[in-house]
Amino acid sequence: MKYLRYGPIGQEQPGLLAPDGSLRTLVGVVPDVDGPGMASGALMRAAEGWRELPLISGSPRLGSPVAGVGKFLGVGLNYADHAAESGMPVPEKPILFFKATSCIVGPNDQVRMPPDSQSLDWEVELGIVIGREASNISVAQAREHIFGYLIVNDVSERDWQLKHSATQWTKGKSHDSFGPLGPWLVSRDELTDPTTLNMSLSVNGEIMQRGNTRTMIFNVDQIVADISTYMRLEPGDVIATGTPPGVGMGMKPPRYLRRGDVMELTIQGLGTQRQLVV
Repeated sequence: MKYLRYGPIGQEQPGLLAPDGSLRTLVGVVPDVDGPGMASGALMRAAEGWRELPLISGSPRLGSPVAGVGKFLGVGLNYADHAAESGMPVPEKPILFFKATSCIVGPNDQVRMPPDSQSLDWEVELGIVIGREASNISVAQAREHIFGYLIVNDVSERDWQLKHSATQWTKGKSHDSFGPLGPWLVSRDELTDPTTLNMSLSVNGEIMQRGNTRTMIFNVDQIVADISTYMRLEPGDVIATGTPPGVGMGMKPPRYLRRGDVMELTIQGLGTQRQLVV
């Protein structure tokens, strides 16, 4: 099933995109699309009766499809060709960084360029959403701890990322609006194979990134198992799994976002995002 949250910023309500293409509300059925609903099975049970759910009228704004995200994690340089264009070695283990949860916005919300930004960049990524607590699990166990998947735009300010700290990237990853999620959270039972998904990103209609998750260095199961070694993953946590080549930083000369630019991101089976840079 494809879960969503709709409504004005700060007032989002739970819903879903039904198999017949209609938008259905989950108001009064589950409190929200969140970790507790994933862990308890309430979201999956609610989806079973989708035909009886009331329709959502109009074309409401879509918010982040996950509420109450506890941890927002990213994996860096997880595509060998992206590592090459960045001039960095292929990692032997997943590179991990945090994005502040305060940067999370809806899939079509505006991306806000910081006043002094000169190197704002784009990154289309497959996102994992944890559905069951995971601590020190094996690769073989990892898939059962995943609730589903979504699109992440890992918006990055490269000067902040690489020049404002010598050892970590969080500064360049966490400004308000640097974490568009959605449009949907697609459950694991619907998207059964996350390893062969086509993905793309365009700026002002020009394709910048085109890739496939089959070229990931570490797959989703390896990522979840590895992170669970270092910290407990909890229902509702989001993990961005890395980006294919074509980011602005890797171009010669580098090309970065400017106010008025429009990004469009698509991942097979997960929908499309669209953001205006302001």
